[in-house]
This record gives sequence, C-alpha cells and structure tokens, in this order.
Amino acid sequence: MLSALWDSEQSVRTQALEYLHHTLHHQNTLYSATVAAALYVAAILADPRTNWGVDKERGSFPGPVRAELLTWIASVADEVTDKAERTSREFGFPLDGYSPALGILEIRPLLFTAAHDATDDPDRHVREAAIVACIPLLDDPRLLRHRSALVPLVREVLGTSDLWQHRERAIDALDAWGEDSSGLEGQRNPFLFCDADLPSIDSSPWGHASGSDGCCEEPPF
Repeated sequence: MLSALWDSEQSVRTQALEYLHHTLHHQNTLYSATVAAALYVAAILADPRTNWGVDKERGSFPGPVRAELLTWIASVADEVTDKAERTSREFGFPLDGYSPALGILEIRPLLFTAAHDATDDPDRHVREAAIVACIPLLDDPRLLRHRSALVPLVREVLGTSDLWQHRERAIDALDAWGEDSSGLEGQRNPFLFCDADLPSIDSSPWGHASGSDGCCEEPPF
C-alpha cells in the first residue's frame, strides 16, 4: 500500500492515502505498523513525486500528496503530545506503557526534520501542512529549542491561512507556548454544520447555499 503512493493513477494514490489514515491510524489509534509507516513517510516527503495530485472530497484540505502526508504526520504526532499523555494517564493508559506510542516518541526528531524541511515549500498548502505537523512534535524535550524559530511561521503563514482550522491551530499553539496570538482571527462559530471557508457545492443532492449564517447547505439528515 505504501508503494502505491507512487502509482501513476491518481485514484490508486488516493487509496494508499486512505490506507494510511483509516487502517494504519484508524480512529487515532497507533499501531506498531504506524511507527514503520511514519518512518517511510518522513523518508519520502522530499521526493518530487509527492507533488502529484490526489482525489479530494468536499471538506478535504487542499494540496498535493505531500500536504496529505504531512497532515497524516501531524495526526500521528498529536497522539503523543503532552496533552495526550495527560489525558491517557488520567484514564489509566499512560503512553509509556504502550509500545507504539513509545515508537512515535522516539522518532519525533526525525519526523520534525522531515516536516520542517517542507516549511519553505513553494506550495502554500504544503507549507501550512508542514507547520501544522511541526507543532505537536515540538512537545519533545529534544526539540523545544526550535519553538521560537517556528513562531513567525505560525503567525505569518498558519495564522493567515484561508482555512479556519489552521488559524485556530496557530492561535492554540502560540497561546500554549506563551507567545502573543493577538490579531489572529479564528472561526467565530466552529460549530456550524459546514465550514464557511469552503465553497458551497451547488450540485449537492441535499441542498445549496442558504441564509447568511455561513452554512452552505442543509444537513443530510
């Protein structure tokens, strides 16, 4: 499935990405195979073929395969942050007793290097995904010194993203790091059924743009 990321058919590449998201990291779970896959993903990020396209569904984040892979790294890294550790321990499942989590913890510096190298990518979607991936990895004590250098990118790139999820991530990161997040605008109402930042799709079988509350279609139920 990992080798299918290089397939000439876009639909096959999409299936390989779905395997990463829905099998190797199903419902935010880490497996031993997740660690091996993370090493592979980090190793291939700089390959020019990761600039190839991928099928998108409504609500998908924009960007090529490279942006998708960085988003996956961010999701994996989120499972071993300091906050995740506190939550897991509270429910009786400390990360230090779970070998896949220990595996991800061990390779965080490697994942950070691969993600950080993409923060100057010419594609803005890739740059944003790279910054998002770096943020949870910087909970690693070995990487804390890199936070101050990332702050300008968090503010100037992520904080001005067209995607409210990225703007919120920038605000949360800066606040958690004790940095100034003033002037950044998150989503005023993140609980709207659909994202006001995304274009409406008139061909939807269950509705179209309606009202001025930012919701672009009626719920499908």
